[in-house]
Amino acid sequence: MRDLNTFLADYGDSHRNPVNQWVHILCVPAIFVSTLGLFWLIPLGHWLGLDGSLAYLVNGGTLLAAICMPFYLRMSVGMTALMGVWLALSLAAVVAVDRSALSLGWSAAALWLLAWAVQVWGHKVEGKKPSFVDDLVFLLVGPMFVSIELAHKLGLRRSGVVN
Repeated sequence: MRDLNTFLADYGDSHRNPVNQWVHILCVPAIFVSTLGLFWLIPLGHWLGLDGSLAYLVNGGTLLAAICMPFYLRMSVGMTALMGVWLALSLAAVVAVDRSALSLGWSAAALWLLAWAVQVWGHKVEGKKPSFVDDLVFLLVGPMFVSIELAHKLGLRRSGVVN
């Protein structure tokens, strides 16, 4: 299996255009949280909450996270920690929307569709197809790449993934 640097370099090959990089910096988190939100709606197990209400202990969102996290652990401990932060922030957003007057399903679906549409446009600007077309694993690489690229653009890293 490829290592972290190989994945990031391969992903970076189709993400060199600054416009497409910013599109990804904005849209990859939106896709991440909305995908988690959509999977959150798939109940897999439940328990009775303290207030007597039915609460979901395990759902598609938590299962999706459990399935994906070993990939990040294989990449590095640092990436596992980074993606743990992504996951915690995303879960907080999903739970906040789920507990609000907004429909989690409609909100997540609308965000997911909009973010993907903008991503497609970003790749049109780039002139290259998305990396995941050739290998679905790149759907997991995107969040790592945009984290590193954003840190570079904010001056928190001396060099970006794509020079």
